[in-house]
Amino acid sequence: MNNETRLFKMQRMEARTLTWWRARRDRIDVDPSYQRKGRRWSTSDKQYFIDSILNGFDIPKFYVADFTWGDSALNEKKLEYAVIDGKQRFEAIFDFFDDKFTLASDFKYMRQPSLPVGGVKYSDLKSDFPDIAEIFDNFNLDVMGVITSGKEFVEELFVRLNRSKPLSGAEIRNAMTGEISSIIRNIRDQEFFISNIRFNTARGQDLNCAAKIFIFEISGGFQETKKTNLDKFIRDDNYPKDHVESSLQKIILTLEIMSEVFQFKDVLLQSEGQIPVYYWLFRNTVGENLPYIRDFLELFQRELASQDNDRSFLQPDELHKYKLASRSINDRNSHQLRYTILSEAFTRWLHTKSMT
Repeated sequence: MNNETRLFKMQRMEARTLTWWRARRDRIDVDPSYQRKGRRWSTSDKQYFIDSILNGFDIPKFYVADFTWGDSALNEKKLEYAVIDGKQRFEAIFDFFDDKFTLASDFKYMRQPSLPVGGVKYSDLKSDFPDIAEIFDNFNLDVMGVITSGKEFVEELFVRLNRSKPLSGAEIRNAMTGEISSIIRNIRDQEFFISNIRFNTARGQDLNCAAKIFIFEISGGFQETKKTNLDKFIRDDNYPKDHVESSLQKIILTLEIMSEVFQFKDVLLQSEGQIPVYYWLFRNTVGENLPYIRDFLELFQRELASQDNDRSFLQPDELHKYKLASRSINDRNSHQLRYTILSEAFTRWLHTKSMT
């Protein structure tokens, strides 16, 4: 490993005002691949943050990768800075400058509580209450600059910064750099995850699902998908390049088909845990039968919810076994059993369908 890769330095940057950062907003990458994909702040979250600034409360430090010192492999968009921690806070600041939201209707300026500033936007604050606007304009951010071209240092910093936060495994894995992490993000960015899934993705559940699909495909079969296994999968990163590329292409092709078959924000895709098994069913189904999978899954889920096992295409106890297997959603045997039940039931259902 060369000396440049091992470079790591973190230092407090010179205090700069919000207007200084605003003037340089187009030089800041607020969404690098290693940025934590936390939940998007609501308007009330942003209002509370601006309230803290105007009323003089302490706010957490910002951490940015500083590329003004020289080139770096981490500089994905060739800008001067990239946000490591503080994306939502930067967005709140810039959005307030842009009049995208107002102060909270019940906002009180604590030094002069009688001032009618509740519900006021920045431009009106600037014209009607210039002294308060000046406090916002001249507020100095506490920013730590991170100088490094070593990916491993950003990964470690991310984990340490968020040590006390309830991060999901998917969020931590997303902060890791490397080919596998990049491919998982690529999978997550496919239309299926954008338009078809219905589950919450605020804690990286879509990334978690994408990682499970990838570990199935690159391994050629079912694997345990608990946190320890997925973490190891990300860190190993030693698969042959041609195998990785062919696995990714297979996934993209299958997800394209799934996106066409499933509906927009499909009610059948409310649970992240079932999707890797659905993926394997699509992957191994011949082309002419692919359009029928959703109809079958809808009927199967309806029977599963009612526990009514009187359908001719279902074997005794299949629904019961499937439900039991779903309790250990990340076990290798659970994936295998659920897939086997779905695959065999789907074959019988197609036969029954063709007879009618």
